[in-house]
Amino acid sequence: MESFDAAGEDRRRHGATRIRGTDLVTILHCGICEAVHRLGAVAAVVYLLDEDRNELRAAMIGGSLPSVFTLPGRMDVAAPWASARALASGRVEVLADPGPREADQQYMSSFPYMALAAPVITEKHRFGAVTVVRLETHGAYGTADRAGLQEIGDGLAVALAELAGSGAVIAPGPTPLLVPVFSPEADTDTPGWGIPGVPGSVGTSLMYPLRRLAEMLNQAATMDDIVRAARSYVMSPFRARSLVLASASEGRLWVLGQCGASSGVVRNVHGTRLDARIPAAEAVRGRPLFISEHRPSGDDPDSFDDESQAEAYLPLSATRSYFIDLPPVGGSHATGVCCLSFKGPRRFPTEERAVLSTMAGLLGAAVKRVELSAEQHAVAECLQRRLLPSTLCELPQLAATARFRPATGTSKVGGDWYDVIKGPGERVVLVVGDVEGHAMESAAVMSQARTAVTSYAAEGHSPSAVIDRTGRLLAAFGTEQLVTCCVIALDTADGMAEVALAGHPAPLVQGPDGTTSTLDAPANLPLGVTLSHVYQGREHVVEPGSVLMLYSDGLIGCDGTDPEPRARALFGSSSRETGGDLEQMADLLIADALGPHQRRDDAVLLLARYEDAGGEGVPPRTGSLHIQQRDLHGVKAARSFVDDRLSSWGLAEISDTLRLIVSEIVTNALIHAGSDVDLRLRAFADHVRLEVRDSDSNPPVPSPLALAEEENAQAEHGRGLLIVEALSNQWNTSPNGRGKTVWLDVAIPDA
Repeated sequence: MESFDAAGEDRRRHGATRIRGTDLVTILHCGICEAVHRLGAVAAVVYLLDEDRNELRAAMIGGSLPSVFTLPGRMDVAAPWASARALASGRVEVLADPGPREADQQYMSSFPYMALAAPVITEKHRFGAVTVVRLETHGAYGTADRAGLQEIGDGLAVALAELAGSGAVIAPGPTPLLVPVFSPEADTDTPGWGIPGVPGSVGTSLMYPLRRLAEMLNQAATMDDIVRAARSYVMSPFRARSLVLASASEGRLWVLGQCGASSGVVRNVHGTRLDARIPAAEAVRGRPLFISEHRPSGDDPDSFDDESQAEAYLPLSATRSYFIDLPPVGGSHATGVCCLSFKGPRRFPTEERAVLSTMAGLLGAAVKRVELSAEQHAVAECLQRRLLPSTLCELPQLAATARFRPATGTSKVGGDWYDVIKGPGERVVLVVGDVEGHAMESAAVMSQARTAVTSYAAEGHSPSAVIDRTGRLLAAFGTEQLVTCCVIALDTADGMAEVALAGHPAPLVQGPDGTTSTLDAPANLPLGVTLSHVYQGREHVVEPGSVLMLYSDGLIGCDGTDPEPRARALFGSSSRETGGDLEQMADLLIADALGPHQRRDDAVLLLARYEDAGGEGVPPRTGSLHIQQRDLHGVKAARSFVDDRLSSWGLAEISDTLRLIVSEIVTNALIHAGSDVDLRLRAFADHVRLEVRDSDSNPPVPSPLALAEEENAQAEHGRGLLIVEALSNQWNTSPNGRGKTVWLDVAIPDA
């Protein structure tokens, strides 16, 4: 930073450059044009003090694109920038690169403009400052440049003083006026952009991808959307070979997305400490880095023989996008870095550096927004899943499975839940509920309602009494959210089922003959409403072999129509397609109902098969085992459990197969899910089903050996399931509210 001592007040009073005009706009325009042409600038701006006299605001900006957009619109009078310092000191001030490179640094300068500012003041008036910026290739400002801008500032001050004397108000407007002004000395051709010799063509061409990038990023909802936008309007227009976006967190860089020939950059960047001496980390700590020529190392598989390549490392900073806005000192606020590589050497003209750094600011804001949204959604989903049951209570006469899908159109937590509760004797209580809204309050009310329902059901109260007591309890709590609920108490000894509803869709039942009907019950009012009468239920008899379906309205849709017809149609079609298999039926039901579209509401599905009544035939043979998290003997216990049960059922001939299978699945669950593991074994007439449940919702995928390094890394933990796939008749993985269930069938020989 330098200062130039201007001439005395006499020259200020008369003005070496006479600027004439009858209104404020004409005077400012005359001064802007004079400054651009006289100093060979790419842009000039006149700042005027606001009404409170504590802030400088841009009244008019003139010049060529993109330089006019690098000038700040306002600044505090005590700011360290050239314009504010010129007004404060009454002298010409120069602002060079706030972060000059070191002498041995190979990087190009990241500050492509040089700013010069002169005060616009008289003896009695302090109006503001006039500032010009020009390309760094024009060199430093000389004495003649300083004197020339001072004369322009003096002329503006005299003209504005005369205008103020006539009673006019000298103040900036709500937004600066922009005027195109082209200086022949500053108009340079940039290869690949615009038409040579046509003023303004280069800047206008550069602004097109910037404008389109902003449009796409405004609509970006995922990191893939951001990478797609960057590929279309950063990588492609600038002819980059690769693009990598990385975020800075926990003291390291983590790759968010990449495109092009980027595997080498990804390996160098991903997981790198922020204090490492590599360009990507240095850019996050400081300012944009442009390397015009870099020779890749010989062991880099992505190098083009002995050719060199150019590179750019742009901090993803949502708060500091423009060059002149950068103060000379202060820490970095970058949240990540955008890495670009180019085949062969490449110079980075001033206009390209300005636009690339502005694009990095847009990318930084989009990345921060998407990361924050994803974090909020993950927290909400984790909270909601933790409020759901980890396992479902089952009896030999009843098999149950559940599915939960959170809404995708919101990052807030909802209040849908399901439960299977063991009651006194042979009673099993099935519950599905839905709390109004998506907010933390919804999750809190859901926790209260589920706890109350579970407690009353476990005590043996009838479903109508359960919802009646729960509703009165919620009303006493002063709950504002409405809660709908469906409760079924099934006596597995005789098939008697009592159904009670609280403003919830009625459950469906599919008989052994495939016919689907509704288990009707009084609709009642939602829970949480103070009532003068008790809730009513209704009893039904469920035949052995029937399947019960309980669901929330988010499964079918929230369009205000009756959900029952569509639910019955889906229930019937899924049963026919899956042959009555409960897990497959649940997967198909929730896939067909929700589809690929964005969901505005949570969806819950609970299926239960009443397989036999006491004294009628032989109930299916079942067994279960619970393995605690980090149990070193868990796999051995699982093998012994399978061997003992199969031997007691007279199925020792398939014991070796299931022992090998259970070893692979339980090992995978204990290592990668990091949770307790539940095993369930069920023997049917012609096959044995094994179910392994854990809390990791990511499905395991068996993958063959791959040649590519990236593919091998992804397939490493899925090869054990090749054994499962080879030895079982069929297998699948089904996500539920708290994780997933891996299930498979092994045929019984000669059955």
